[in-house]
Amino acid sequence: MKPLRLGIIGCGNVLTAYGPAIQEQRARGLAEAVLACGRESQRDFAIAQLGTVRFTTKPDDVLRSPDVDAVVILTSMPQHASLARTALEAGKHVFVEKPLATSLDDARALVEFAKRSTGYLVCAPFVILSPTFQKISARIRRGDIGKPCSARARYGWSGPWWGEWFYKPGGGCLFDLGVYCITSLTGLLGPVKRVTAFTGVAIPEREVNGRTIRVEADDNAQVLLDFGDACFGVVTSGFAMQQYRCPAVEIYGTTGTIQMLGDDWDPDGYELWQNAAGCWQVFKETDPGWLWSDGLRHFIECVHNGTRPLATPEHALHVLEIMLKAQQASQEGRMLEIESTFEPPVFEESNPTEPAHLMHDRSRKHE
Repeated sequence: MKPLRLGIIGCGNVLTAYGPAIQEQRARGLAEAVLACGRESQRDFAIAQLGTVRFTTKPDDVLRSPDVDAVVILTSMPQHASLARTALEAGKHVFVEKPLATSLDDARALVEFAKRSTGYLVCAPFVILSPTFQKISARIRRGDIGKPCSARARYGWSGPWWGEWFYKPGGGCLFDLGVYCITSLTGLLGPVKRVTAFTGVAIPEREVNGRTIRVEADDNAQVLLDFGDACFGVVTSGFAMQQYRCPAVEIYGTTGTIQMLGDDWDPDGYELWQNAAGCWQVFKETDPGWLWSDGLRHFIECVHNGTRPLATPEHALHVLEIMLKAQQASQEGRMLEIESTFEPPVFEESNPTEPAHLMHDRSRKHE
């Protein structure tokens, strides 16, 4: 099996996560970085992360190179759709960081083109690949909490200080952070029917790279999701959240509750309440070493094996539509219908009898 030859476009901070992942695939003989594109000032950094690799400042050198089998796009968000489309047109497989695009028209066109292309198109985030996510998904499908009725997901922090584009049009907290939460909830509960939201700028000025800038993209968001059949969800996200101590994802059903601990991109196990048991069952993280960059491994293995990736372009498009219409709904003060849909992945519970630490709820009276 020949290693998949990777061309990297974008050599900023995110490469610190994907560099080790690429090196691991190289050690396994499955992939190798052959060409990287970034600013001239990033040349030494790219080589340090990727090892011996040719370097260019021109994206077309990567997109058109006959030596590149797959393009890994790690640029700022507004560039994702055009680079991915050109790479697919050149017959490459495409791995792109989130979001898939910054406009719905670009995303729809890209997904339609991907259906006809010879190469795979996969888009971050890859929260559905974590063992904890898959266990929770399998338990929900098995009916361990009854019918899901309500859900909540959160992810936020105080905000980046190294890139102005996070705070400019085409950036914002939903595209950078809320995308994880929405991917998780839709991955667990299926497509959203309607959305409304409150979004806005909570901190008008930021210090970025040593200078003060005006914030033009939303840095604070509360998004309300309607999954149909009276099942509702809320996403709390923003660059105005200093710290938190609560589960990443909570799903409330008619007979129980299941909660992901930690963050959905960095889970720390989960806990399960079932009315029949009358206690919290706490399940430790089964794979503490799982990283959010695992999508690259999955992508490479799918290319080699000719199997369909679990992270589909249709799911990424659905999540993007939710985010864009959440912003629109906030501006217009109304509820908006979601037109796109996708097939959620199905996972089987690998070890339904795994040991759990039991915590009785002393706040309730048990008979």
